[in-house]
Amino acid sequence: MYSLSILRLALIVFFSSLAMANQAKIEISSPLDKAKIDIKKESQLIYNLTLGNGADHAHAYIDSKEIAILRKMKGSYTLAPMLPGAHVICIKMVNKNHTPIGVDRCISVTVE
Repeated sequence: MYSLSILRLALIVFFSSLAMANQAKIEISSPLDKAKIDIKKESQLIYNLTLGNGADHAHAYIDSKEIAILRKMKGSYTLAPMLPGAHVICIKMVNKNHTPIGVDRCISVTVE
């Protein structure tokens, strides 16, 4: 009875780790959320993607306008100058048909 419970627990942990390994994930390391961006300097969108959930690549957006297709899993993209004020930068995972799969990461920045 005891070894059957351990086996069940081991199977639950195993299948949970498989499910977690198949989770799409987006990390944005720069700019940081709520960062202030100097209007006079170029800035970089630095990201790290983990595919899963049917994701094939990602798209980047500023204020809901697509600015780039990101095919590298780890990389950077030079952001074009933005108007002064508040902006939202997002990366959204998409499938091979460029359809969003519901995994995204957004940050807010202020350009001064």
